[in-house]
Amino acid sequence: MATVQVGELGVAYDRVGEGPPVVLLHGAADDARLWRPQLDALADEFTVVTWDEPGVGRSSDVPEAFELADYAHCLAAVVESLRLGPAHIAGLSWGGTLALEFYRHHAHLVRTLILVDTYAGWKGSLPAEEVRARVEGVRRMLAAPRGGFDPALPGLFAGEPPAEYVPLLDAMAASVRPETMRTQLPLMAEADQRDLLPTVSVPTLLLWGEKDVRSPLAVARQFQEAIPDAELVVIPGAGHVSNLERPEEFNRAVRDFCHAHS
Repeated sequence: MATVQVGELGVAYDRVGEGPPVVLLHGAADDARLWRPQLDALADEFTVVTWDEPGVGRSSDVPEAFELADYAHCLAAVVESLRLGPAHIAGLSWGGTLALEFYRHHAHLVRTLILVDTYAGWKGSLPAEEVRARVEGVRRMLAAPRGGFDPALPGLFAGEPPAEYVPLLDAMAASVRPETMRTQLPLMAEADQRDLLPTVSVPTLLLWGEKDVRSPLAVARQFQEAIPDAELVVIPGAGHVSNLERPEEFNRAVRDFCHAHS
């Protein structure tokens, strides 16, 4: 583990391997450990970087007034400190929204985008009634008494979570900071990046679980129509966390795409 200091924030990251740089951005209520199968599989040909975004894992607490752009600027500090740009930037779920915001502010550091089971913000991708239901669900979860807080979101997997990753999922859930989720909730709910999508001018891979119910394939189709140079790869039988549910197919798609655009 290493740390980049961004103002008063310490931002932790892991780096393995050598080759074209691939930066992996985890989802909400996750941390860098989400990408363990990718670190193990891709480091033979790529420099793979994962981070604990501000407010999770080994990084500093997120300030109360933090904005989506502030996350993007912290990520830029990590990429620039490692002299990795332009890099392949991959993000899952909330991490994909962050990847798009990173492109908005720091396009010169982006070689390609890999958007995984994600959103152009909830407002930008989901019906208003669905956004309201999700916001209320998270608020109820955050209001649970001490000891009853469970950050697991419904519908993350097409079936049961892969048994080999259950201990990892439990460990990440146990380390979630409720205050971070309180900060992120309005950012995700109110983000609308539809204006950004047609301006994306780097090769973009849309990597989606066939059975994703949190960000259905209809959302992927919207991305495909809006982003000029986007290709869609659907992972059969996978849900929202496709990198854990079908790691071999996931890793192969990432490897092939990065090779094609390195």
